[in-house]
Amino acid sequence: MQGVQIREFEPGDQSAARKLILEGLGEHFGYIDEACNPDLDDIMAYYIVPGHIFLVATLGENLVGTGGLVLQDESCARIVRVSVRRDSRRRGIGRALVMRLIAVGRERQVARIWVETNEDWHAAINLYHRCGFREYERQDGCVYMELNLSRDSDSAVA
Repeated sequence: MQGVQIREFEPGDQSAARKLILEGLGEHFGYIDEACNPDLDDIMAYYIVPGHIFLVATLGENLVGTGGLVLQDESCARIVRVSVRRDSRRRGIGRALVMRLIAVGRERQVARIWVETNEDWHAAINLYHRCGFREYERQDGCVYMELNLSRDSDSAVA
């Protein structure tokens, strides 16, 4: 992960972040239905609100990763939009983003963080397992995973 910086999203990141996430979805699903992704048209409006955070990973001037944490209520948050540019994968960027989001959850004293992904997105499932998440449900082609910070405060390895 040499040279990679993780920082909070800035308005100037909008275009690159949207493109990166949509390209990742297109790679996985073989198409992009932009109507299913209205949050990507204005990341500031959706994710830069009290309690939420949206991070980007950069390598030099290039945006190479994204990830957000959405506060659901005082005790629960959800990880969203974790994506790493294809040519930057397998370098620990996704893990670094998720671990930073977990750290933010701890700072904000949430008891539980959850994430949803597709059951055939094995790389994502493996990433979340490596970060300490446990599967708790499968439904309609989706896998739901959680990390209980109140109980498992040391389960995720930094």
